[in-house]
Amino acid sequence: MIQQRTNMDWMLKELADGVPHARHVVVLSADGLRMAQYGTDDDTADRLAAACAGLQSLAAAVGHEFPHGDGRMRLVVIEMGGGFFYLMAAGARAYLAVLADEGVDAGLVGQRMRDLVARIGEHLSTPPRNGEQVA
Repeated sequence: MIQQRTNMDWMLKELADGVPHARHVVVLSADGLRMAQYGTDDDTADRLAAACAGLQSLAAAVGHEFPHGDGRMRLVVIEMGGGFFYLMAAGARAYLAVLADEGVDAGLVGQRMRDLVARIGEHLSTPPRNGEQVA
């Protein structure tokens, strides 16, 4: 199991507090293991992390259809009744996910996520599992 990185709570709290209507913030590995969270319980964070693993894999498969792209997922946004879900690449084999209620400023969420990733991306990376190559 991935060790939780140095306490990222304050960084995730800063993101959540800076975006009205943000509910859950989760950092996860590419294989769906929760690394850190804010604004949610462990069970919810684990379910979101597991769902994100499938979502980022699906996004990568779609990305390979762009002939001049690199096939790597950068951002996925899903709008649902009740709110929005954002998933952003956040370092080698790490992702940042935000679940937000309706009324959230989509541009603000994306900007705050990009700012956070730029500031702490190296802390969000996960080492490859046995025998895996870094993407």
